[in-house]
Amino acid sequence: SYFGDKSSCVENTSALNLTSSSPVRGLNSACLGKTPRSSSRSAGRSHTPLMGYSVTSSSAASAHAAASVIVAVVEGRGLARGEVGMASIDLKNPEVMLSQFADNTTYAKVITKLKILTPLEIIMSNTACDAGNTTKLFSLITEHFKNVTFTTVQRKYFNETKGLEYIEQLCASEFSTIFMEVQSKYYCLAAAAALLKYVEFIQNSVYAPKSLKVRFQGSEKTAMIDSSSAQNLELVINNRDSRNSHTLFGVLNYTKTPGGSRRLRSNILEPLVDAETINTRLDCVQELLQDEELFFGLQAVISKFLDTEQLLSVLVQIPKQDTVKTAESKITNLIYLKHTLELVEPLKAALRSCNTPLLKAYYSSLEDTRFGIILEKITTVINDDTRYTKGCLSMRTQKCYAVKPNINEFLDIARRTYTEIVDDIAGMITQLAEKYNLPMKTSFSSARGFFIQMNVDSSTLPNGQLPSEFTKITRMKNTYSFTSADLIKMNERCQESLREIYHMTYLIVCKLLNEIYEHIHCLYKLSDTVSMLDMLLSFAHACTLSDYVRPEFTDTLAIKQGWHPILEKIAVEKPVSNNTYLTEGNNFVIITGPNMSGKSTYLKQIALCQIMAQIGSYVPAEYCSFRIAEQIFTRIGMDDDIETNASTFMKEMKEITYIIQNANDKSLIIIDELGRGTSAEEGIGICYAACEYLLNLKAFTLFATHFLELCHIDALYPNVENYHFEVQHVRSSAGNKEKIAYTYTLSKGYTEEKNYGIKAAEVSSLPSSIILDAKEITNHIAKQILQRQKSTPEMMKQRAVYHLAMRLVQTARNSRLDPDSLRIYLKGLKKKYEASCPAPGQNDEQQ
Repeated sequence: SYFGDKSSCVENTSALNLTSSSPVRGLNSACLGKTPRSSSRSAGRSHTPLMGYSVTSSSAASAHAAASVIVAVVEGRGLARGEVGMASIDLKNPEVMLSQFADNTTYAKVITKLKILTPLEIIMSNTACDAGNTTKLFSLITEHFKNVTFTTVQRKYFNETKGLEYIEQLCASEFSTIFMEVQSKYYCLAAAAALLKYVEFIQNSVYAPKSLKVRFQGSEKTAMIDSSSAQNLELVINNRDSRNSHTLFGVLNYTKTPGGSRRLRSNILEPLVDAETINTRLDCVQELLQDEELFFGLQAVISKFLDTEQLLSVLVQIPKQDTVKTAESKITNLIYLKHTLELVEPLKAALRSCNTPLLKAYYSSLEDTRFGIILEKITTVINDDTRYTKGCLSMRTQKCYAVKPNINEFLDIARRTYTEIVDDIAGMITQLAEKYNLPMKTSFSSARGFFIQMNVDSSTLPNGQLPSEFTKITRMKNTYSFTSADLIKMNERCQESLREIYHMTYLIVCKLLNEIYEHIHCLYKLSDTVSMLDMLLSFAHACTLSDYVRPEFTDTLAIKQGWHPILEKIAVEKPVSNNTYLTEGNNFVIITGPNMSGKSTYLKQIALCQIMAQIGSYVPAEYCSFRIAEQIFTRIGMDDDIETNASTFMKEMKEITYIIQNANDKSLIIIDELGRGTSAEEGIGICYAACEYLLNLKAFTLFATHFLELCHIDALYPNVENYHFEVQHVRSSAGNKEKIAYTYTLSKGYTEEKNYGIKAAEVSSLPSSIILDAKEITNHIAKQILQRQKSTPEMMKQRAVYHLAMRLVQTARNSRLDPDSLRIYLKGLKKKYEASCPAPGQNDEQQ
């Protein structure tokens, strides 16, 4: 329980019924929960669970044990409909994120952003969800976030002027450039006003002036991966078992701090799109891999950091009421702060010899004199040897003796009393042990205080029972825990003197904190540095466990012998690796092959490698080059969805519609079968039409299908390439049955396999009579229908010219060859062109 006093949360509605001008009044009449109802009783009550983080959003359940982000969303009205403002704050990290963007009617950006934030609670204005008049955005959000608490706040709290005032008042001076960015962004300011008012209300505390980090994030700086793609690719949650770490996050997560793992998660869901930033990260990873001393030195220091962001969050909140709990948590936090600041020097020492610009920048950010100033102020009041320790009793002792002696003589007297009581308790238990001749020892738990514990076989006790003066006896195997009336009294005296100590220490701590507040912003830098270094160390660590390679960024997607990172973690032996090659001129790949030959795995592998490259990680391949993707779309899976009443086919159609509406020239699109949920003719028709639409974009598309008719689209479009997964036929030793052996190897051209569905059915235990019938019918239909399209020589020539032109353009753009090598390469191209052009005589023969 890192937060102050949870019990002091407003329980009573009477406390809320203040004058009408009071800000709380509107919150009182807020309708809570999903049905916008206005009951003042529920308004007061509903806040209590928020403090304990009992509500978790389904998508976040496994990602981070408990959701702790509160988001306010507001949408423009009238002509400004579609302009959305969002403000969010993490209760464990004092950073306000503002964003404002124009979204289309599907609100894809809003939903994606919210899925990434995995909120605990979403706040919207009451006008958005009036019964019978709900906005489309409200109904979409409630549909997507069924397990998230919804709170409506009166529209008047979404006030942009108030929002700007709040930001001016609370934003730390370091981040004051934010004013320039948000001054005219009315919607995100309005959302910020409602959010901050609400958070202060439910937390029963206010943020210290000039203490928050405020960031504005448009939606341009990162690639967009929609939530269903994130689910299909198993980026952060495993689809079979949400507790399982077989995900991309699981493969890369060797982080040592909570901040590092949060950063890794948000990077995976929103990869970077700026090649320069990605390359500076890759330089760091490269240096960490080459310099072992730097790697282990940094890892040792980073692993000692606590959750810096959460610590900051508590430090900047000023509780409205002082209670023992708030006192205790403030003292704990000061000890954590001292522990954190003492790690700055070792961290600098570890980074001293680094060479890459990013690591140097982090080193110079640690040169900040304010770290020293804060630590100096703390050490004037707090004992040098006070530190963070594990175990509740030792931590309690640290808190008692945190403040140096002779600062407050009443505190010194109270501490002496406390020590005497603790000594008396130990003495009393020793006397009892001697009196009954039993091996008793003093134990402590935060719930029970001091109690007696002993390991003894029940047969050695008189009548198998403990003496009658002992109460509250619990037994686990041969361990007895119990207490006595005297001990309970002593515990009460002990608690009483502790309360005094905490109270006096708290007053000293508060005075100290007030002096520290003006310097506290350097901790934002520190937490940013620590989480980033942690993530980069994690990337380097993942590389050492497998042969990953550094990616390059060009206008081509080329992967030489790449493999699937998650499959590698699961499989006993290394997965089969395959090549991938897409360019502007060959931007559409159709993949065919029998069931279970490896199509889906291959498609997912490409998307995962693309994401790994764009977050600054190395990639599982021998060589790889990527074109930066601004969006990644996937259409995978064959599930129907009972909840939204969508059949398999309707779900496919929704997904492909989403892709067609949102894809642009810089997208990476992965489609694993389409049109399967309806009749073959219509399925082929839909596939063909969707392919033709996507072919007009410069997006890179990989399309796996069982419709072999689709492969002939390459006769019309020269930018289509056909590939297939090879299988081999092996005769069994008896010689009467053929078996399919999967090679999982990708080859050019489309699959020559016929009737592989029937072969797969043979392997299952379908009766042989049915299989024979099926073969006969299939052959009959195949003769009737399949009249293959043949490419005319004219088409073949056009295709050869197109390919030659594309290769030449690419060579001109990207070639790093010297003149002689270039000459050889161009001669090779010429030969290839001549070979693929039909000879003039061929034409006559064919006619």
